[in-house]
Amino acid sequence: MPRILFQQVSKAFAGRNVLQRIDLSVADGEYLVLLGPSGSGKTTLLRLLAGLETPDAGQLRIDDRDLHGVDPADRGLALVFQSHALYPHLTARENLALPLRLRRIAAAESAERITQTAASLGLTALLDRLPEHLSGGERQRVALGRALIARPRILLLDEPLSDLDPHLRTQLRGELRRLATEHRLTVIHVTHDQREALLLGDRIAILRDGALQQCDTPEAIYQRPATAFVARFIGDPPMNLWRQPDGAWLGVRPEHLTLAPDGSALFTGTVVRQEYTGRERWLVVTRPGAEVTCLVPDGTPLPAVGAAVELFAPAGRQHRFPDER
Repeated sequence: MPRILFQQVSKAFAGRNVLQRIDLSVADGEYLVLLGPSGSGKTTLLRLLAGLETPDAGQLRIDDRDLHGVDPADRGLALVFQSHALYPHLTARENLALPLRLRRIAAAESAERITQTAASLGLTALLDRLPEHLSGGERQRVALGRALIARPRILLLDEPLSDLDPHLRTQLRGELRRLATEHRLTVIHVTHDQREALLLGDRIAILRDGALQQCDTPEAIYQRPATAFVARFIGDPPMNLWRQPDGAWLGVRPEHLTLAPDGSALFTGTVVRQEYTGRERWLVVTRPGAEVTCLVPDGTPLPAVGAAVELFAPAGRQHRFPDER
């Protein structure tokens, strides 16, 4: 299984720095998620590894092999895009068979691989259908199957679930993890969806404006964000942040900010909105320079809109971040 290294990798387009001195490693069999807003450099990092772009500086390595000048077909990886990129005039079976034909796989082995791949993805009954007669989730399964059927060592996924409805996203998330384990794949998965990242990743690498902000386990990133940007980007609702007199940011997760016991308030604010999600009750409260969200536990009366409230957070749940632009 491969070990992937990005060493001081930089890339610019038309004078704009898209990636800035990225250092990142991916362990054998790891499921790494690249997370960040649009334009943060996620897809560019993926394309560099795939050989579809060339870095301006730095090195990319797989198993200690420098990838400079290595043809994409010789890198031992497969790439699945957001768009399914299926050939519309070919059936699901023929789309699956195409990578095997290009590699001159014998007919008997090709048929066996198609049967196995279709069974693992729930496509057996759909093999003779054209893409136009498949649902979005079925088309994405065929695209995944076409990548897996060549038995790559590394699977690169570029927003593979973003065009699917919520039910299909949930279903395919589970299948992606199962397939990664079943095929012993090293996976790099690009998304802008923090929930997807938290559910799928062994680790999450968060990018902002081409710079790596933090790379760690989902739990570590949620509980111990390295920067105010990471703190804002991860969490729903996001972490509350407000300025301190010295210019630094103080942050508290909404579930750790609650109505204060007598005499223990962190600050006082005014209720501007109540929110109910079916599972939780939240208050949105304004205070000088900030609007914050806090959790109201079951059994605690909800203060009315316009009421003054005192809010509290344990010292161990308060995060301090230096000023950042």
